[in-house]
Amino acid sequence: MRTALRVNGRDFAASVGVSHRMLVKWETGETQTIRAANQAALDTILATADRTVQERFAEQITKDAAAQRDVRTEQLLRREGQYTKSPTDGKLMVTVEAGIFLSGPQGKPTWVEAFLIDVHPTTNADYAQFVRATGRRAPKHWPEGKCPDSIFDHPVVWVTWHDAMAYTVWAGKALPTGHQWEKAARGAKGSVYPWGDEPTAAKCNVLDSGMGRTTPVSRYQSGVSPYGVFDMCGNTWEWCATETDPGRHELKGSAYTSPFTRAAPSLMNDANATMSDNDTGFRCVSVSS
Repeated sequence: MRTALRVNGRDFAASVGVSHRMLVKWETGETQTIRAANQAALDTILATADRTVQERFAEQITKDAAAQRDVRTEQLLRREGQYTKSPTDGKLMVTVEAGIFLSGPQGKPTWVEAFLIDVHPTTNADYAQFVRATGRRAPKHWPEGKCPDSIFDHPVVWVTWHDAMAYTVWAGKALPTGHQWEKAARGAKGSVYPWGDEPTAAKCNVLDSGMGRTTPVSRYQSGVSPYGVFDMCGNTWEWCATETDPGRHELKGSAYTSPFTRAAPSLMNDANATMSDNDTGFRCVSVSS
C-alpha cells in the first residue's frame, strides 16, 4: 500500500499509527501480526485514497500473488503422468479421477466419472485456430476479425454457448457438465475455493482485484485448483453443458467483473445460450485418455 501511495516509510508509518521499525518488519515479512486498530487505519487509508492509488494497489497485490513461490502449485505441476495434449487444439489437459466429491454450497456427495479437462481456459489464440479452420465468425472484440497480439493468451470472450459447442466439435472434446467443472475446481474434498478455504481475492482476477479486464490464463499460479487447473475463480465466466432451463445453460467461475463474493465454484449462475459478453468464455473436457 505504501508503494501505491508513493510515500516514504516514516510518513506512512505515522499515518497508520506504528513505529517505522514496525513498518520495516511488516514489509520484510519479519512479522505479519497487525493490531485491529492498525488494520482499521490501513483499511481507511485505502478506502479514502483516490482511484489511481487503489488501482496501483490492486495491480501490485495481484502481481505479488501471481509471482509468489507456491510449493503446492509446484508439486502439482511436477506430477508425472497427469497431463496430456489435445491432438487438435494442442491444449494441455489434466486427468480428474473418478470418484465422489463434495458438491454445492452444502457439500453434497456426488459421483463423477473420470475425465480430462483443459488446464487453462480457451484463449484467443486457441479460438483463432478454430476460426481459421472452420470459417466461423470471429469474436466482436477482434479488430477486422484478427486476434490482437496483446490478448493472445487471454481467455476468449464474446462467445455464445453455441460458439463454444462448435469449438468442442472441431476439437473433438465437449463442454464440462456443472459437476465436472466444479470437481476440477474444488477437488474431492470440496474446498470452498480452488486454493483452499481462505477467501483471498488476490489469488484470482475478480472485481475486488481492480484489474478491470481479462488477464493471461497462466497468471494466477497461486490460485490453481487441487488438480493444477487455472482460472477456476475469476477472469471469465465459463459455459457448461448442463442445461438449467430450456435454452439456458450453467455458467461457472465468476469473472473480472464479479465481486469476490460470487467467486466460489459451488455457486450457481446461468444464461441464455445465445448470450455473449465481454466476461464469458469456456474450456473443454474429454472422457478419453
